[in-house]
Formats: sequence, structure tokens, C-alpha cells
Amino acid sequence: METQGLTSMTDEAQLRWMALGDTTQRPAVVMLHGGPGLPDYLGDVARMVADLAPVYRYDQRGTGRSPWRGRHSFARHIDDLVELLDAWEIPEAVLIGHSYGTDLASRFCLAHPDRVATVLLMCGPFVGDWRTGDRAERGRRMSAAQWERLRVLEELTHRTEEQEVELLTLAWCTDHADPERGWHWAAQGARRRRPVNWAMNSELGRAGRADPLDEHLAELRACLPARAELLGAADDPRPVSALELLALRIDLPLTRVEGAGHEPWLEQPDTVRAHLRRFVRGAVGS
Repeated sequence: METQGLTSMTDEAQLRWMALGDTTQRPAVVMLHGGPGLPDYLGDVARMVADLAPVYRYDQRGTGRSPWRGRHSFARHIDDLVELLDAWEIPEAVLIGHSYGTDLASRFCLAHPDRVATVLLMCGPFVGDWRTGDRAERGRRMSAAQWERLRVLEELTHRTEEQEVELLTLAWCTDHADPERGWHWAAQGARRRRPVNWAMNSELGRAGRADPLDEHLAELRACLPARAELLGAADDPRPVSALELLALRIDLPLTRVEGAGHEPWLEQPDTVRAHLRRFVRGAVGS
């Protein structure tokens, strides 16, 4: 059974959240979606473990059903999560982040290690020069015509609805191991994960380049909870070697999901479900 709510932040922004499972139980799982600039899309992942512990998700400010206008910063998004945990009466969270959500989870651990019971970082964060490998692999998975069309769409100052859907489909179709199903999932996401907050994406992208997580890895290693893990996908265009490097630098176990891309629960749901359930069981002591 899903419950929903709207919580006001100290700056009067209102964030929409969703919870599955028995919300009286503790500890609770909090899932952080990626983007940045997308609404939450982790409902199917939450359902994999909601019988083991309550699972909370939310649309980050400026996305989905949490409309907001203003400048985005990591500090403000970290404060949002603190305020949500307080509102949910969660002293320590079992954090599960995906993609950009792993960056947010890592920065949250740096700022508030006392509020994190355990953390699972799925398909991120990526360190080092991972973008070069990512661009090369995406180029390999796209035709020359698709690549050129994506470039043309990205350069448009204003896009129609259909052009936006086409751009997102082209941008996301290479995220998956299976090209045919990947196109379907990308097209589906291009219509459902909307609207994209491009300003948020740009501002947090700049913030990440100005203050890269790479420069805080020694501190992160020291403040991570005793139970922390990485979960990567072997066929993610973002090179899994970047996660292997991260695993070495912060001394975390890394599990690779074979035959899956950036959203591994789509292509290998049984493997991801088993891994998440093992992780959550360990976190809640069941």
C-alpha cells in the first residue's frame, strides 16, 4: 500500500513524497533518484523490498510534483533530505541511490554521517575521466544519423513536445544492454519522466565540476557507515572500470550485474531483486 504526502521545507518549497510498506517500522529505506532534473522513477525498485522495510521516495525540488524555481545547490538538496528525514521521523536511513542519486547520497554521508545507517550506491558515482569512455561507448551504440540528429536537437533553443521526446529517447536508448528493448524503455521514459528540469541539470552539473566528489574520497571513506556497498552494471555505457576505481579508493565491495545497463532492474530484475533484498535484510537485521 502506498501513502503520499507533501512536506514544506524551511524555505517554503513543498516536496512530494511516496512511501510503501509499514511506515511504523524502523529502520526505513530512502531511495534517491537520478537526473539531476528528473522526477522519481524508482517505484518498481521500491516494490522489490517494501515487504522488508518501509521505503520512502520523493521528487527532488524542481522536479515532478515538487515544483520550485530558484538556484540549485548540493547544500540545499542535502538540507531537503535532512528535513524530510525529520518529517518522517527517521533518525538513521538506509540510503539507496541510483545514478546522480549516488552522488547526492555520497555528499549526504559527508555532511550528515550520523543520519545514515547503511548505504547502497547503484550505478554511480563515477570518478576519474569516465566521460571519455562513456561518450565513446554511446557513439559505438548509435548510428551516425542518430548521433547527428541528437546533436541537432540539443542545439535547438526551443523544442516542441515531440522534439523533446525524440531527444530524450536518443539520449537514453544507449543506456541499456539490449538495443531493441533499450529503445522501447528510452521512449517510454521520455514520455513519463517529464518535464526535465534542464536548469537544475545544468546548475548541479556545474556544481559537481567545480567541487568534484573525487576530491572528497578520503573523507568519504572515513565517514561511510560500516555497511556500504556498490552495485554496478557490466553493460552500462558509463565504464564500470570507474566504479572499480572508486571501490578501491573508498574500500567498498562492488557487485557487477552482467547483461544489464544503467537501469539494471529492467534487464536483470531477478538479480537486482535478490541483491537488494539481501542488502535490506542485512540493514534491518531480519
